[in-house]
Parts: sequence; C-alpha cells; structure tokens
Amino acid sequence: MDSVNLEAKNVITGRDVEEAARSGAKKVTVRSGVVITTAARDAAAAAGLEIARTGGGQPAQGGAGGFTGAERVFNSSAARAIKEEIVAVGRKLWLRNYVDGNGGNISCRLSDEYILCTPTLVSKGDLTPDDICLVDMNGNQMAGKRRSTSELKLHIEIFKAQPKARACVHAHPPYATAYSIVGKVPPLCVIPEAEIFIGMVALASYETPGTREVAEKIIPLVADHNTILLANHGIITWADSVTHAEWFVEVVDNYCRTLTIAKQLGAPITRISTSQSAELMEIKRKLDLPDPRISGREAMLCDVPDASASITVTPRADGCGGCQREGGCTGCPTVSEIESVVREITDRVMKALGPGGKG
Repeated sequence: MDSVNLEAKNVITGRDVEEAARSGAKKVTVRSGVVITTAARDAAAAAGLEIARTGGGQPAQGGAGGFTGAERVFNSSAARAIKEEIVAVGRKLWLRNYVDGNGGNISCRLSDEYILCTPTLVSKGDLTPDDICLVDMNGNQMAGKRRSTSELKLHIEIFKAQPKARACVHAHPPYATAYSIVGKVPPLCVIPEAEIFIGMVALASYETPGTREVAEKIIPLVADHNTILLANHGIITWADSVTHAEWFVEVVDNYCRTLTIAKQLGAPITRISTSQSAELMEIKRKLDLPDPRISGREAMLCDVPDASASITVTPRADGCGGCQREGGCTGCPTVSEIESVVREITDRVMKALGPGGKG
C-alpha cells in the first residue's frame, strides 16, 4: 500500500500516522484545511512518511509554513506556557483530592478566537502538555491529539457571558460539593479571605453534565459570582488566569471544610461586623473581583445568622444568595421595601405603647 486516504478526518493525529506507517504506506492524503497535530508531524518525520493535502495544497510536512492559523496558535510560545500551567493546576487538583478518576476540566482563553482545554477521559494527575486541546469559541476542536472535554459548552458560555473570565476550573472538591448536594451555600462574613476572593457563592440547579442546559443555568450567575456550586455535581470557578481559578477552588473548599469543623464544636459561629465587611468590600473592589454586595448598602453586607448557628444559607432561586440592595437581584426585597416594613413595625409598637411610650 503506497498511500492511505484520510480525507474524511477533521484532525490528523499521531496515532493516524502511526497506523498508516504500520500498514506500509509511504504517504497519507488529507483534505485542504485539515488540522494536523504536532504529534502527527513528528510521527510522519520518524516514519519517513509524506502527508499530502488535496486541492492543490502544499505537502504538510514539518516547518512553520505548513501550519494552519490554528496550528500556529497552538504551537506558539504563549500556548506552550498556558499548557504547562494547565498541567500544573491539574496536578494540584488531583493531589488535593479535588478531582477523582478522569473528573474535572480546565480551560483558558488563548485569544478571542481560541481556547486551550483539557481532554476527556484523562486523569488530571496524569496530564502532559501534549494532551491539551485547542478549540474555537463554537466548540470545534482545531488541534490536539486527544478529544476535548465533554463539558466544554459550560466553559465557552462563561467566556462569552463574562469578559473578565480568561480561565475556568471545574472540580469536585468534597466539602464544597457536599454543600451543593444539600442545596445550600456557605454563609457570609466569617473568614476575611473567603469574603475577598469568593464572597457570595451561587448555586445552580442540577442538569445533566455536558448539556446546554447546564450552561443556561450558569449564564445569569457569572456576572456577580466567580464561584458557583453545581447542584449534585461540584463547582466551577472563573478568573483571569488558570492558577487564580484554581485558587478559588482551594479557598471555597477550605472555607466549607472549616465551617463544617466549627459546627462540630457546638458553639455559635461568630461573624465579621458589617462595618468590617464594608472594609473587605473596598479591598475586593480594588482587586476588581465580582460581588453583588459591592454596590449595596453597608447594613446589607452580611446575611443574618439564625439561633441554631447554622453554617448554611438557602440561596434564592435567582442565585443571588440573599442580596438586598436597591434595584438588586430579581426577586430580592429592595432597601426601600425593607425600610418601609421597619417604619410600619415601629409605628405599631409606638402606638401600642401609648403616650410617653409606657403602654
């Protein structure tokens, strides 16, 4: 066999070339515009095998001149640095037991057009830079020897909805995931680091992983929340870099773990005061981190603890987690409405007390 026809393929991988070489072929034919991975080029060079494009294209053998636009991006120095960062973050997630099996996924915007992401069915503890995939903003795989993560839709929709998001990490940290299983979010105003970096955690109701419906539940939340619990599934975080998105996974899971331990001590959870919380919101504003409370009033900065020293808060259906700001989240009472109720109650009390307030 002198030639193998691979024109039906959109991506030519190292495995494709190796199989062609084992069959005795001296050349593989691919269609013009197909993505040829670096591994495929290396395998062709090692086997002395020619990769020829149809439609009058030049032979796709080594050299930058044979690369498509996507391939040039995929093999750029900027892409190599991000691939290494993704691998390092995947290793951290695995070592901390934030992912198991082949669970979790990581992505990073390489440009306005392209995203680097982890492949499907590979443990985050075993990743290498060669495993990383390149996809476009429509989810089409443009380069990489493995198939991209099946949960890519969620990452893409976050990137489209939140311009500040450059990277996403989806993981299954046990303490934060436990909160998602019981349909609760951790309370506010307890630990400064959690207030600044995470703040109000949102909760998205369950949908089958990898479906469009998951993304639709997330889109309304990403403007004001960088950390979102996925009911019965895990969490997803977004940030300006892969490393920072992983930090948020650590912060929220450690926060949930600390709250769980504190609850076992049998004493009420103490809270940061609203005035102190306002100071933290100012730090957060300077760091350009999202939180719906930043534009709210000081008296509304913390959720109200109950007598049972609860370490959970029931999130609102709109995901705002209890925000009560003027013109705030859909379904939340506004500050004016709250003040009106307070005035009415005060008037009733004073009337019941009678002249002089003696009753």
